Amino acid sequence: MSLTSDQMELREEDIRKHYDAAVALLDGFDHTPRIAKAKTADRTQERSPGIAGRRRFRSTTPGLVTRSTARPEGVHLVARVEGADGGDPLVSPVQANVLHGLRRALAIALAVGETFSEASGLGGLKRDNLAGSLGGDRKTEFSELLSAEALVVAHVFANATAFLLAPHIGETPVEVGEVEEVLTDNAQVALHGVLWELDQDIAAHVSDETRLVACVCAFAEQVMEKLALRAQSAGRLAGFTGASWRIEADDLTINGFMPARAVRGTALTMTFKKPNEVVGNHIAKYQAMRLSKMLMAYDFDRKLNPFADLGGFIFTFMGDGKPGTGKTTLIQMMAGLINDYCQAAGYPFRYQNLSTDNIDSYQGKSGQNAKAFINAIIDPMVIGFGTIDDIDQLAGKRGDRQSSAGQLEITAVLMESFAGANTVVRGNCTFGMFSNYPENVDDALRQRAGARFLVDGPQTREDYIDILALLMGKNHDIPLGDHDLFAAQAIQRAVAASFESHSRPHEAGLMNVFDRVHDQIGELNTIARLGIYLKAIQQADERFTGRAVKNITDAVKVRAMDFELPDEWMEAPELFLFQSYERKKDMISALQVPITVEMVIQEINRYADSEFRYADKSDEAAIADAVRDMRRMEEAKRRYLKGDG
Repeated sequence: MSLTSDQMELREEDIRKHYDAAVALLDGFDHTPRIAKAKTADRTQERSPGIAGRRRFRSTTPGLVTRSTARPEGVHLVARVEGADGGDPLVSPVQANVLHGLRRALAIALAVGETFSEASGLGGLKRDNLAGSLGGDRKTEFSELLSAEALVVAHVFANATAFLLAPHIGETPVEVGEVEEVLTDNAQVALHGVLWELDQDIAAHVSDETRLVACVCAFAEQVMEKLALRAQSAGRLAGFTGASWRIEADDLTINGFMPARAVRGTALTMTFKKPNEVVGNHIAKYQAMRLSKMLMAYDFDRKLNPFADLGGFIFTFMGDGKPGTGKTTLIQMMAGLINDYCQAAGYPFRYQNLSTDNIDSYQGKSGQNAKAFINAIIDPMVIGFGTIDDIDQLAGKRGDRQSSAGQLEITAVLMESFAGANTVVRGNCTFGMFSNYPENVDDALRQRAGARFLVDGPQTREDYIDILALLMGKNHDIPLGDHDLFAAQAIQRAVAASFESHSRPHEAGLMNVFDRVHDQIGELNTIARLGIYLKAIQQADERFTGRAVKNITDAVKVRAMDFELPDEWMEAPELFLFQSYERKKDMISALQVPITVEMVIQEINRYADSEFRYADKSDEAAIADAVRDMRRMEEAKRRYLKGDG
């Protein structure tokens, strides 16, 4: 993949010149831990008699360091990795991959550190310090830059390690716990600290080589999390966070403290559903099908989707409905469509679900889990689909005493990620929040759902006949009777009828507002009259804010893209998917339809209906709770008085 305009190339010769230093670090160095404690006794000395204490990791490059001068009790990662197979005298492919990956990651980190040092002026300060000419007025700057360089080098090492070894991870998971030996005196001390702790983790958690890669990658992830948090309060990092480096040979991009993700998809094991197997839910099904194709328009070179550029992309959506109405089926259908499209195009597809398993009792861990989920899906090198099922249980409602600290952490992360100051919508991914009780979701988080999918299941007599026939299967000889099977599920006709039904509101509260405004000003056929209607809705429900208006206008723009990309464009990628960004944008623009007053009214009513529906349910729940509390107090008072008498 070619460089983009905002990337700098990290040349191969600038990386390889650090191989000697990288091998020396892996071969052996002394380190006395300052924060962490040793996790286990050194196992490199526990070999059987007659077997060499360690194998040598030698290079044929003339002049390369091949002997460590460290004391025997020092850190010897080469020996540690080679000892992960129970004493086999030969280096296995897994061990070789790990050692080569660590050497490469160290060399990349040292090369980036060198570049950062020169760009930030640290290089000159180092030379002045060595010459004894560093003025006292610059010592604070020198110390801060050394600390910044330490954060940069250690993070790049962990980032590159996780990226390079990710393709070799097996099925055995390893939990290494929090990284403690994070030192920021200078780059060398920082690397000594993390390599010492990596050596400790391998000794403690790797009983055989099947766990080796997983252990190293889990350790690298923990290092990145710790350093990224530390960097939030550190200074002198603008030269790193404001730049982006590209290592072409590894297809790796270093972009500040954001983890790079190896381009690999998720091996999905879910049962996919075809669109004809989703009965009812016409608008939700139609929008999910369109969104699946929209994602495929993403341009990996430009790292932007023409739909996001033109203003018709759904980044977040909320699917709500009663239990058993088809939310899981809708997820299975959408994931299946994207998976099939990506396989045809050769694109990596990543699907993840954020579940209640991610709520952790340790402070900060739930937020970290949520952030890892977000980062995995927004990775610009994949097509991503993230779901948050039962979000009312997962994300806490602020001000609700029943919400745990972990739930509130997840709420904060999702709010910042979906519509925060640093949110960038590239159009390569989408997030779906699903709930049976959306009224229990925090108002601000719910309003960050740009689109609303009402998942109401089968509604008509024809829907119920269709779903019965579908679920009965073919292992019977019961006649169908007088019915045109699945005719009611013809998507275009059903969707047109569903949209048309929103020309008037559905919820009683909103219907009163609509009728009152209509009686006062007549037809809502101008921007001014539509604005008066929006203000009347806000007066009826103060939660109807400017964000609601933005979501409505976004939905209207999506309606302007009220077309499905032709199936042949997905089946034959060269027709559309493999075209240039500008060509794809022109092809999409040619299919756009004009925005009409009817579209705007329907989308206002659709969105406002959902808010009134949530508010009514929320109010009813609050009233029911209050009544229940009053009854408890009355009973308590009766028992108290009876006992007192």
